[in-house]
Amino acid sequence: MAASPKNQLSETKTLDSAAQTNGQDSPQPNCESVPPSDPQSTADTNPGEKRKRDDDDPTQNSSPHPLWKTTLCSYFRRQDGSCTHGSTCKYAHGEEELRPRLDNTWDPTSERAKKAMKGENGEKVAAKEEEEQEVMMTEMVMDGGEDGEACGDPQLSKCLVHLPRKWHADNLRKFLSEQGITFKSAKKKKGMVVGFVSFESAEQLKSAVEELEGKSFGNKNLKVANVIPRPFERKVKSAMAATLSSQQTIDDASIKENAGVPIASNEVQDGATNDDGSALDDSTSKAKCARDAVTPLAHMPYSDQLEHKKNSVMQMLKKLTRNARKACPNGVSLPQWVLQSRERGGLPCEVEGIIESPVVNGYRNKCEFSVGYSQQGKPTVGFMLGNFREGVTAVEEPVDCPNVSKIACRYASIFQEFLQHSSFPIWNRFKNTGFWRQLAVREGRSAGKVADENFEANISEVMLIVQVCSVGLDEAQVTNEFERLAQAFAAGAAANSPPLPLNVFVVQDHQGISNVAPTDAPLRSIPIPKTESSLQLETANNIIEARIHDCISNLRFSISPTAFFQVNTLAAEKLYSLAGEWAGLGPDTLLFDICCGTGTIGLTLAHRVGMVIGIEMNASAVQDAYKNAEINGIKNCRFICSKAEDVIGSLLKEYLNVSEKQGQLSSALESSEKGTLTGEEIDTCTTNAHNDGESSCQEPEKCSENDGKEIQNQLQESSTSKDGNSLVPQFKNVVAIVDPPRMGLHPTVVKVLRTHAPLRRLVYISCNPESLVANAIELCTPSPEKVEKGKKDNRGWRNMSSAGLARHRAKSMPISEPFQPVKAMAVDLFPHTPHCEMVMLLER
Repeated sequence: MAASPKNQLSETKTLDSAAQTNGQDSPQPNCESVPPSDPQSTADTNPGEKRKRDDDDPTQNSSPHPLWKTTLCSYFRRQDGSCTHGSTCKYAHGEEELRPRLDNTWDPTSERAKKAMKGENGEKVAAKEEEEQEVMMTEMVMDGGEDGEACGDPQLSKCLVHLPRKWHADNLRKFLSEQGITFKSAKKKKGMVVGFVSFESAEQLKSAVEELEGKSFGNKNLKVANVIPRPFERKVKSAMAATLSSQQTIDDASIKENAGVPIASNEVQDGATNDDGSALDDSTSKAKCARDAVTPLAHMPYSDQLEHKKNSVMQMLKKLTRNARKACPNGVSLPQWVLQSRERGGLPCEVEGIIESPVVNGYRNKCEFSVGYSQQGKPTVGFMLGNFREGVTAVEEPVDCPNVSKIACRYASIFQEFLQHSSFPIWNRFKNTGFWRQLAVREGRSAGKVADENFEANISEVMLIVQVCSVGLDEAQVTNEFERLAQAFAAGAAANSPPLPLNVFVVQDHQGISNVAPTDAPLRSIPIPKTESSLQLETANNIIEARIHDCISNLRFSISPTAFFQVNTLAAEKLYSLAGEWAGLGPDTLLFDICCGTGTIGLTLAHRVGMVIGIEMNASAVQDAYKNAEINGIKNCRFICSKAEDVIGSLLKEYLNVSEKQGQLSSALESSEKGTLTGEEIDTCTTNAHNDGESSCQEPEKCSENDGKEIQNQLQESSTSKDGNSLVPQFKNVVAIVDPPRMGLHPTVVKVLRTHAPLRRLVYISCNPESLVANAIELCTPSPEKVEKGKKDNRGWRNMSSAGLARHRAKSMPISEPFQPVKAMAVDLFPHTPHCEMVMLLER
């Protein structure tokens, strides 16, 4: 079996056993267990030939290969105990011949591994049950209920875990009554898996726990967990009530003092006591910290992190091979890349490794800090310790998170100190009420290469974005509170040594349930007061000027408050360089930058191509892209403000000069989704050599809503002269680089990319390898001889995985030439976390 040395797994610790069992779906063994063959055999094997076994009988050698007989033979099992290779087969013909691997583990498909898995899972379940004995819901038990009902003593309250998400409070009360359980109050919010029940006495609580523990809901068993008490909350409420009328204004001197000195009042120090005088239990010390929640790999050496991520990516890519094999229509031959996957241990293409990040610590140029309560009940600005749906709302400070810069941590601390004196409430995630919600710190770095240890010295600009919900509050009081906060930020930045940069302070008013605000959420720029030691920077009142700058590949980029920009600037340079290298660019190349954001990919590669077409739905990001092109003197870029699925077909038809039949097919694909597609009006102007470097586009904020047909008409009119001839140059080489969000490409975009034959090369950049696999299934699976039409009333897709949905959509893919994966590589943009960027080259 021919296998490249790159595909041989090192003898380091592999992925968890759950990831290894993914290989059970495939008849071929996992890459960990594939015995490497002599490289000489690789040269002697034709690509289309069936793999061959070595003629030598390793049993005759005194020292067989370390991986000899460590994997069960799939052919032996599939053919009812027969294998054409006989005793010379490298794989074990039964449990008796099976040998343990180098790391003392067994083939995950063997009975021994399954028994070991059950025992290991039992230990993991027991440990998980121990962790689930406490739920860090800091806004729930001590607060009044949705109807104002108090929950009572937290010692007589319990949390029920693994409840159905569709349940609300009435369903929970009905369930408890049916079980014959006496309770005082019961609360649950739809969408969560936890509910809260309080009792009148300890006897009621004990009886309820015995009755409820172990009740099953589907494949989940009901768990009864403790709720961390909040002794500090009542003090906070009383302090806020007392200061509501008296602390409308605070003099500048006290603000400056508080900005640099921790406030002792209204704080719970270590060793605080409950209302009854008893000391707080040490349950909170057992809970994980923000470092564990945000950077779970921080305890590992960086080299081990890279190996772990590489193995994880390889396991994910094997799903592409398995699902493409399943999705291949009946009567259609398997693609060559699927047949050759055996030689790569099940991988669809060569994985060329992982590129490490130039900076490992403090690399994030954007940090979003939640505002909430700590496990001790203290108002805190930091990171949540878990998922809200699982009953966790506790927030802890980011002081030990290695991926966050010291500047971001300092501003979070300044904001946290300010909240101790604020009369406005903190956002309650359970009742969806409150004022303070989130703090985002965006940093801009100056050009120049820096080492890891002095990376923060290059941070020259900082933008602060505070998210609030001002519903029902007096406008004058809100404005006064923002001015106080601006003074606190300015004083805290000036008091630091050296002084912290502060260029922009923006307030975002968001009324939704989640902190993820829409791109059109109202923004308000707050002037930053000058201080004696500050840099005397002025911030314009116009939100259009609220922006900072960063550098990638010697280009300067302007960034608005809501625009997307890669969080690891130096690693992004390597990512874009790799994408440009694989794209095969030249002067006759037309580059489509889909989901372009602020235009970073297209602008960094613009000097290597004839023209760049960027597509982005965020209006402020498109405005930034044009501004970035102007700042850097780039004149061969055009940016379209729209959803990619609305305009990609028209743009490809416009620049590729496709036939009328293909044009009709593209139009049919776009109109099949919805009859009317609303969105931003397309910015159809082009920044090129004909307009002397100036853009004639309208401001995105002034755009009106249009449907898909009007969008296509505008694109056609902008590219056609009066005599009907096309003004758009035609390019010989057309390449697309896609960098979609975590959800991946829209199905319509996938169809358009697949059905436009002149598009021969596609570079896919993904921050979520799972969505890359799903999109690649549709792009690379052969078309069926007869296209199937999906059933509109079929709701089975709700329970499908992303790969299952992709296989389902592949059945209705119009007849077209599929792509094939050529090579892939991971780029670590997020050290200390399990995430990384994935780059895959697709060609046809």
